[in-house]
Amino acid sequence: MATENRSAAAEFILGGLTHRPELQAPLFLLFLGIYVITMVGNVGMITLIGLSRQLHTPMYFFLSNLSFVDLCYSSVITPKMLVNFVSNRNVISYVGCMSQLYFFLVFVIAECYMLTVMAYDRYVAICHPLLYNIIMSHTLCCLLVALVYTMGLIGSTIETGLMLNLHYCEVFISHYFCDILPLMKLSCSSTYDVEMAVFFLAGFNIIVTGLIVLVSYAFILSSILHISSTEGRAKAFSTCSSHFVAVGMFYGSTAFMYLKPSTASSLAQENVASVFYTTVIPMLNPLIYSLRNKEVKVALHKTLGRNLI
Repeated sequence: MATENRSAAAEFILGGLTHRPELQAPLFLLFLGIYVITMVGNVGMITLIGLSRQLHTPMYFFLSNLSFVDLCYSSVITPKMLVNFVSNRNVISYVGCMSQLYFFLVFVIAECYMLTVMAYDRYVAICHPLLYNIIMSHTLCCLLVALVYTMGLIGSTIETGLMLNLHYCEVFISHYFCDILPLMKLSCSSTYDVEMAVFFLAGFNIIVTGLIVLVSYAFILSSILHISSTEGRAKAFSTCSSHFVAVGMFYGSTAFMYLKPSTASSLAQENVASVFYTTVIPMLNPLIYSLRNKEVKVALHKTLGRNLI
């Protein structure tokens, strides 16, 4: 079947974000700037956490892995998108398309579970502070991160395998990268089984992890409200607010893309949602976690050899 697929569609044509020639150069510069900020921010966060001993805690261990995931899945999408802005024909091979889909799914699924693990870490820190160092041991942290990447690999392998079984008669993808929903529209064979499988897998990855995050934050909020001092409540809330903002942005945009009927939104709306979670969120995450985090600011100043005023 794989051979048959490749003979039917040796390559695909990506529709891109716009068909207006006068917008290609401005969009290229815009997304190049976003990608550079994404690279610098996430590599900088990983490097800072690695160099600063005061950041060698479970929270920052998970944050460095979140930065790695953001760096990877942005790099799967953005470089090809930038090339397409300056190319006359936006072509991607069948193998390249399926490879892009596979690695994108690995890291976007891993992001779901990494945010869930980070919510659990904050739950233990706020609700069980005396047991935090015992519960969140180095061994458990490593196991949780290994589980995150394992879930990404398993989910991506299943979903990409389903897409490989489809027979593609059309080659024009109405999107700027190879994603599941646009690819299914090109199939001339029945996609019902694949659509149901993808819907349930996406539902499990998004809804189950999202519920775990919500339950964790319900307990966190309850614990914060029981703190007697205003200063204590403010400090506890500040450690969670950045993560809550990141969770809201990621789950909101991915749920809009994958947990709705295929006819429920326009192509322009889908492109905006996709751009948000594939390029904007990976850029914003290191900014969100650093600008609102005093420990990161202090570590940065020390690493740069300056005194915090």
